[in-house]
Amino acid sequence: MNRITFYEDRNFQGRSYECMSDCPDMSSYMSRCHSCRVERGCFVVYDRTNFMGNQYFMRRGEYTDYQSMMGMSDCIRSCRMIPMHRGSYRMRIYERDNFQGQMHELMEDCENVMDRHSMSNCMSCNVMDGHWLMYEQAQYRGRMMYMRPGEYRNFMSMGGMGGMSGMSGMSGMRFMSMKRITDSCY
Repeated sequence: MNRITFYEDRNFQGRSYECMSDCPDMSSYMSRCHSCRVERGCFVVYDRTNFMGNQYFMRRGEYTDYQSMMGMSDCIRSCRMIPMHRGSYRMRIYERDNFQGQMHELMEDCENVMDRHSMSNCMSCNVMDGHWLMYEQAQYRGRMMYMRPGEYRNFMSMGGMGGMSGMSGMSGMRFMSMKRITDSCY
């Protein structure tokens, strides 16, 4: 079973809270969170409640002071468990919003959309199979967004759409690289 333990202070000190599923608001369990230990599975943590704000992918390991490692300006406020996916990975990316313009189907990681597909923009996508991480810069750098199966029609306005959890404060992002969350991450 997936498990992440959050600690109020750096180096696994202070009160702790163990989580094995989604947690939209950690404030009822602890006042702050500055370190964590992922014992099993993968999680996305957010710097705002209700799966909003900046996102960070956490795989099995110890994060003694993730503020300095990841540049988080605030502490973790919510987390989402990423279920393990067995099977194929498939996502269609589109140059413009509402699935318009140039389209490419991805089944593998793509470290640079511009180089591989001559696309200067990726403004919408349809995740058909698997779980993906999309990054604002090539080579899997910069801010990232967790994408589970579903249709994402317009990245520019996703922050105000209720069905697009986690996009608040991230509208206007352009995604330049995409990576599958595979078994090796667990």
